[in-house]
Amino acid sequence: MTYSRRDLGLLLPALAATASAQEKGAPKAPPMKLASKVYLYEDLPAKQNGANTGRAVLNGLTHSDFPVELHITELGPGQQPHPPHQHPNEEILMLRTGHLDVTIHGETTRATAGSVVYVASNVLHGWKNPGPEPAQYFVIALDHKA
Repeated sequence: MTYSRRDLGLLLPALAATASAQEKGAPKAPPMKLASKVYLYEDLPAKQNGANTGRAVLNGLTHSDFPVELHITELGPGQQPHPPHQHPNEEILMLRTGHLDVTIHGETTRATAGSVVYVASNVLHGWKNPGPEPAQYFVIALDHKA
C-alpha cells in the first residue's frame, strides 16, 4: 500500500496527538500476567546511564493480580540512582556486591554484600555507593495500588 503526501499529512497529526496523550498520562495497557520463566542474566538488555547499568527483569501481575516489578542495577562508585524520594509502593533491595549507604527517614546505614533493605510505603529513602568498587543490587517493587 502506498500513501500520498496528503495521506501522511492527515496521519501525522493523529500520531502526534497519540504520542502527546501518552506523555500526559493517558491510560496505559493493563499489566500482563507473569508466567513462570527463567530470566537469564546474559539475556537481559543492559541500559547504560553514565557509570550505572540497569537491567529490567520483570514487570507484571502475579496469579492473584498483585503488581510486582524487578530490576537489577550496577551502581558506579560515588553514584546514586536518583535523589532521595518516596512513593506509594513498597520496595525490597537485595545487595549482591559492594556497599551502599542507605538512608531511610534521614538515618544512614552502610549496607554490605548480602544485606536486604525493606522500604515501606511513602517513606523517604535513597542510597548511594560509597565506592571504591561498583555495587550490584536487585530491587523488587510491590505495588498494591497499580
